[in-house]
Amino acid sequence: MSQAKQVPLLKVEGLTKQYTRGLFNKQVTFSLAADFEIAQPGVVGVMGPNGSGKTTLFELITGSNLPTSGQVRVHGQDIHAVRYRERDRLAIHYHQSYQVRAFKRTKPNFMLEQPVSDYPLVHLFDEPQFNTQDGYIGFMLDFFKKLKKEGRLVFLCLHPNEPYHIDILRESCEQFIFVQKGVVTQAPDFATLVQDERVKNYLGALTPQ
Repeated sequence: MSQAKQVPLLKVEGLTKQYTRGLFNKQVTFSLAADFEIAQPGVVGVMGPNGSGKTTLFELITGSNLPTSGQVRVHGQDIHAVRYRERDRLAIHYHQSYQVRAFKRTKPNFMLEQPVSDYPLVHLFDEPQFNTQDGYIGFMLDFFKKLKKEGRLVFLCLHPNEPYHIDILRESCEQFIFVQKGVVTQAPDFATLVQDERVKNYLGALTPQ
């Protein structure tokens, strides 16, 4: 008897988000496209230039931004079909100051589903301000390990401007996502990531030798 296929912890399928301007002759000002899957708990590093779409991607994953097309499934459940105030039981977005982002309401709450989890399965940390002086880095890295051990998925988005940021990503993350001009690319490990010419150009002098 064949075993049932395991449901991925996170599946981003055919996801797009377009921003336009103009009322009658609409022009696309920014477009994001993502299609990837992460099956198991772990820590995923996220990098990319400012304005590339990283925060938009996080908002789409947590359901606080409505996609133009596609789906985000957390443990098999479409997050945009879940009740607004309960979406953070599937995925939660901590944006710099760790304030949770607000949700855009498009349907009455009674028409939406209850989440399959009571505690966030996906934790997205959007450019946390690491301080090397007070032990905060060690505390956060231990917290990421704890979340992984508990079966959670962690996204750690950093904009590297110091060598120790690269060290944090390389030592803490099992796989990576790079976002540039709305294009989302997945890499299975750090060595593969830094072979990408776009990543080398982005990191500049910080590119590991």
